[in-house]
Amino acid sequence: MTCPFCGHRGDRVVDSRESKEGDLVRRRRECLKCGRRFTTYERIDEIPYMVIKKDGRRERFDRQKVLAGLLKACEKRPVSMNSLAKLVDQVEARLSESPDREITTREIGEMLMEGLRALDKIAYVRFASVYRDFQDVEAFFRELEELMRQRRAESEAQESQPGR
Repeated sequence: MTCPFCGHRGDRVVDSRESKEGDLVRRRRECLKCGRRFTTYERIDEIPYMVIKKDGRRERFDRQKVLAGLLKACEKRPVSMNSLAKLVDQVEARLSESPDREITTREIGEMLMEGLRALDKIAYVRFASVYRDFQDVEAFFRELEELMRQRRAESEAQESQPGR
């Protein structure tokens, strides 16, 4: 650190304290040349996660916004808040693994729909209807038919397992 009083670059740390939140470290330093003391603060330099919208705009990833969309789809459904939080955690984990810290809304939507499909079929269809912007009843029915086809395939696979 450079001393703010004399400009010397040598100092020693006299005292260090972490903030109550744990996101900041306060250090008291003493200049080795002039002996005066000064305070520095350290914090993690966070680079925000960015979401690339359909029109090319970029905005910060907002966990609460994603969670609000999931809550709306799961309204009056037996889906726990914990399972929705885990689903959003998965999206955040994918973002943190990305070297450029960006993700498209399409990728987010697909991940959320995949998770909702496993949690609750009705919530999945609700979310998909908004996310995929169904323009007519036929598009909605095609999605339902695909869901029913998958369900039948899962049932047949379970019935064909030995010991059932």
